[in-house]
Amino acid sequence: MKIALGCDHIVTDTKMQVSDHLKSKGHQVIDVGTYDMTRTHYPIFGKKAAEKVVNGEADLGVVLCGTGVGISVSACKVPGIRGALVRDITTAKYAKEQLNANLIGVGGRITGLHVIQAVIDTFIETKYKETPENQALIKKLSDLDHAAENQTGNEHFFDDLLAKWERGEYHD
Repeated sequence: MKIALGCDHIVTDTKMQVSDHLKSKGHQVIDVGTYDMTRTHYPIFGKKAAEKVVNGEADLGVVLCGTGVGISVSACKVPGIRGALVRDITTAKYAKEQLNANLIGVGGRITGLHVIQAVIDTFIETKYKETPENQALIKKLSDLDHAAENQTGNEHFFDDLLAKWERGEYHD
């Protein structure tokens, strides 16, 4: 499997260990940087990793920064990414199984290396469970990519879903 891997300068050492781990498992790593500890900004590398996934150069993406939060947010700004900030095996499994996540973010300074490796292994190995409910959730997420212009500042964007909920019709 091809994995796009990106990080900021704070966790370059952890990223290199993750890269070695992935390669030892037979995966191809597309390392989008950063490559040293020189101060940089995580949005650059979150975007680069996410774009590799969206354009088909990578099957999945993994991004790391100190907490995982900033780089995950930046990666999720790329339309087509279904990213999840993951800190444990259960969340990694859920993200892939239920939401067919194609990228995860991990905090390289708040999560130990062996846990990070186990989380990534679980994410890669877990299969998406294609059910009508999961497909409906993913469609809603994907619709947000295409509706960015219409949702910003639109306080009525979810009115139809809220009305269904109030009528007892919304079950997913």
